[in-house]
Order: sequence, then structure tokens, then C-alpha cells
Amino acid sequence: MQQIALSVKGGMIMKRNLSLFFVTFIIVTLLGLGCDNSIEPELNENQSKPQVKLRSSYRGLSVKHIQSIPHISIREKKDWGFWGHSTIDRDYEVKTINGDKVVIDQATGLIWHQSGSTDYIKWSYAKEWVRNLNQRGYAGYSDWRFPTVEEAASLLESSKKNNILYIDPVFNKKQEWIWTGDSYDSNNAWSADFVGGGVLTCHVDDGSYVRPVRSGHVK
Repeated sequence: MQQIALSVKGGMIMKRNLSLFFVTFIIVTLLGLGCDNSIEPELNENQSKPQVKLRSSYRGLSVKHIQSIPHISIREKKDWGFWGHSTIDRDYEVKTINGDKVVIDQATGLIWHQSGSTDYIKWSYAKEWVRNLNQRGYAGYSDWRFPTVEEAASLLESSKKNNILYIDPVFNKKQEWIWTGDSYDSNNAWSADFVGGGVLTCHVDDGSYVRPVRSGHVK
């Protein structure tokens, strides 16, 4: 009888210990689920990166302003601008729309003319060139414009591509310098230089090429 009593008592203690074990396990598990806030969720592969927003309205800019524009690494400052390159992680995609080639930069949301003017032209003539492009409706759009300095400088690469220009080869290599819509003074406007890799002033009666840009989505 005493052995039976001890067995029953031992069984009850074992059950109680097992119950206590399971309760403790559940509590620890629940606490563990709620306390580790140091683990950040992984990014979905299809989740797009935030776009870099660049100024799209024109301004009169001094050399000091030019040398302080965002997303630029300057290797050498000059009295007329700088040599440098963009730090934006660009994501280019070439598309043909209505027979016209464009380059879409997913990083900035900008849509670029893949080439541009075939000749370097005065600033006033360049404006007329863009007006004609809009009348024609290049790639189905009529809101093409000069880029701002920030937008044009976003195309600058840190080294020459194919030993030719400081710009990605998705673009036509004909346009070695391009006008921007920003002015330095009444006689000079800002231009992006893909031969030397930088931004400089250019007299409005001198020549430069045109590479228009537009903001917005592709139809």
C-alpha cells in the first residue's frame, strides 16, 4: 500500500512538473516574440527605392550655389563651376515610344531625350528647338524642357564611359555639352560638360547642345 501511495504521489508530482514546464515554455515563447525589436524587416525585392527629387524650376545661380548643389561629389572647384560627378544611384531604362527613343531614370523619375540636338546652338535657338520638339510631340509628349543644373548634373559619371564621355552610354554621344535652364547672369547660362565631366558657365551666344527632359510617368 505504501508503494502504491508513493507511486500515485510521484505521478501527481510529475504531472504538476510537466504542467509547470509547459506553462513556463509558453510564457517564454510569447515574451520572445514580443521583445526582439532589433531585427529589421527585409526589403521586398520588388519594393522600389525612394526616388531622388531634383529641382525642376529655373533660377539664377552663382558659382557658390553651383558648388553646393546636392548629390554631387566635386573633385575640383573652379571660378566658372566645378569638375565632379553625381552620387545618385541611377537606374536607366531605354524605351522607344511612337518611334522616338527616351531614357527613363527610375532613380529620379526623369524622362530624358535619348539624344537631343544634332548641332550645338545658341541658348535662344535652343529654346526654339525645344518648342518645335513639343509641337511635334516627341514620344507623345509636349512638355519637354531644358533640365535644371541639378537634373543635368545627375547624368555626370565619375569616369569616362567607353573612353569617350562622362555619361552613361545609353545616351547618344553626340551631345558633349548641354544647356540647362538656369542662368548665371544676363549673358551666361549654366551648361553640363560631359567631355571634362563638370558644370560650367557658357555665354548665351556661344553654342551648346540640347538634351531635353520631362518629369512624370510614361504613358
